[in-house]
Amino acid sequence: MNNEVLVHFMADNPMVDEFIRHLQHCLEDSNSIPDFKERENRQWQLESALQEALIFKNRYNELVQRGIDPLRMIEPKQKDPAPPMPTKSEALMVGTNHCKKCNAHLESDIDFCPACGKKL
Repeated sequence: MNNEVLVHFMADNPMVDEFIRHLQHCLEDSNSIPDFKERENRQWQLESALQEALIFKNRYNELVQRGIDPLRMIEPKQKDPAPPMPTKSEALMVGTNHCKKCNAHLESDIDFCPACGKKL
């Protein structure tokens, strides 16, 4: 993927920096949670999410600088086991969308199978 395509793609979607600012704002707002345990749990969740976002951003930038497409899909190996079928609760919550290649559960907001990578 060349940089022009990547910039165009990323311009249409929220950037990692915006997500990090959102998490920082939520962390600041969490100080107003009256219950100590609830506040502590929420702050732990937000701090963990911030760390993961920063790790992702740094790794993504490192791969781009090295000329590697960080969004490329990796083909599954033939000996890899098939992903598990969705549970009844998953099927009830989101309908009956399943990949025609591997039968994995599909999210409605993406155009590929998260289990096998097949484009829809």
